[in-house]
This record gives sequence, structure tokens and C-alpha cells, in this order.
Amino acid sequence: MPALFFQHKNFMIGILALLSCSIICQIVIGVIYHRLIWETEHMSTTTNKALQQLKLKFSGCRKINDKVSNVSVFVDKFMSQIRIGRIPLSILRHLSGQLMLLAVLVAGIGACLGIIHNESFFSIAPFYVVSFLGLYCYFAISSLIDIPGKVNVLRINLVDYLENHLATRLDQTEMDMQLIKPEQNTKPESHLSDKMSNDDSSLSFSRDEIKELESLLQEFLL
Repeated sequence: MPALFFQHKNFMIGILALLSCSIICQIVIGVIYHRLIWETEHMSTTTNKALQQLKLKFSGCRKINDKVSNVSVFVDKFMSQIRIGRIPLSILRHLSGQLMLLAVLVAGIGACLGIIHNESFFSIAPFYVVSFLGLYCYFAISSLIDIPGKVNVLRINLVDYLENHLATRLDQTEMDMQLIKPEQNTKPESHLSDKMSNDDSSLSFSRDEIKELESLLQEFLL
């Protein structure tokens, strides 16, 4: 039986390589989303650069617009820009499916060539076996990794943090600043009034001195 698999060695190596790359892409995507989900559960202390940039961008939008009207859209835009190196995860996910389809296509081409060359059924059977096993492994691993479920959990965590935690902190900070600003504004005014009163007192004192000098002069002249 193993000899049948190596009867079309080049085709088998190509099919297995494509299947392996497709499954590896699925695993890599699952690991990245799993790490991001863990980071979103510790957003206040996260060291993930992408999540830190998300917090800074959200804070900047709140300062400019006072409010982010649609947080879910804001989160969706962030998630569409998640990358591994320079490759977005959305493209890597599509690439995984395309590699699987390409592996099935190569297996079909190998089977067709075997039929054209009048090969026996047992010589062609390995192409069908590898195709079915590859598809089974692909969908089994995809269901175990559950990328759509991880994407949904990540989205919920981000929306919850931005709406119910970060936005509340920003609002509280703004209220604290508003409470502090009036005190800062009254201080210069009080300082100015004190200065004016001091100037008035110095001015009144100089007038008394003038009156005393005038009285002295009058007595001297009389």
C-alpha cells in the first residue's frame, strides 16, 4: 500500500505540502486570536502594541469628538487591520482555504492523468484517499480552532472594554478636570484682587502722607 502512494511521488509531495501549509495557517490564526483574547481580559496592563494603539486612538477620538457614536464599527475596523508581519489575518485565512482547494485540485489532476494513462484503480486510489483525509483534517482542525468563535469573543471583549471601562474613565477624568479648572481660574483672580487692594492701600497711605505734609507746611507758613 505505501508503494502506491509513492508511485506518484511528485504529486503526493505537492498535495501534502499544500495541505500542511493550509493547516498551519489555520493554527497560526487561532493562536494569534487566542493571545489577543487573553490580552483583552487584561487591557489595563496589556503590553500588546496593537491594543495599546487602539486605546490611544479611542482616547484621541473621544477628545476630538467628545464621543464615539459607533464603537462596534470602530472595533471592526481595528480587527480588520490585525496583521502578522505585513500580512492581514483576513488574507491569511483566505489563503488557508485556497491552499486546501489547490491541494484537492492537484489530486484531481493526478487522478485524471492516471486515468488518461490507463492506470488501474488502485494506482489512482491514493489521490482520492489523500484528498478525503486532507479535507477531513482541515475541517476537523478548523472546528477545533473555531476562528469565527474567537473573532466574536475578541470583538465582544473589545467593545465591552471601550464602552464600559475606558469611556467611563475618560468621562470621570473630564469631570475631574472641570472641577479643577474653576479653582485654577479663581486663583489668578484672587491674586489680582489682592494685588489691587495692596495697590489701593499703598495709594491711600501716600495720600495721608501728603495731607500731613500739607498741614505741616500750613503751620510752618502761619
